[in-house]
Amino acid sequence: QVQLVESGGGLVQAGGSLTLSCAVSQNILSMYMMGWYRQAPGKQRDLVAATAGDITRYADSVKGRFTISRDNAKNTVYLQMNSLKPEDTAVYYCNANYNFRDYWGQGTQVTVSS
Repeated sequence: QVQLVESGGGLVQAGGSLTLSCAVSQNILSMYMMGWYRQAPGKQRDLVAATAGDITRYADSVKGRFTISRDNAKNTVYLQMNSLKPEDTAVYYCNANYNFRDYWGQGTQVTVSS
């Protein structure tokens, strides 16, 4: 069982920055992929950014503004979010793919005011 705990969400003005953290209960080097997803009210949960080994991928809407990174020693994955826009408002979820199963955190709310 893999447990994920997100932190770092909050309220920020448009143009501001936030960094989300995801603490993982197991060695993240054993995860096939780590990622961040988000879900706005009434919408589906969409991929924001993901990392697997040396490969990273981003949603087109966040390219150039968001950066996913990992600290293997701390078993933590980060999402640095810059130049935030009101449309980035959502609940952000950390995801881990391990042994062909997906694990999710409880989510952290990010609200961007205009």
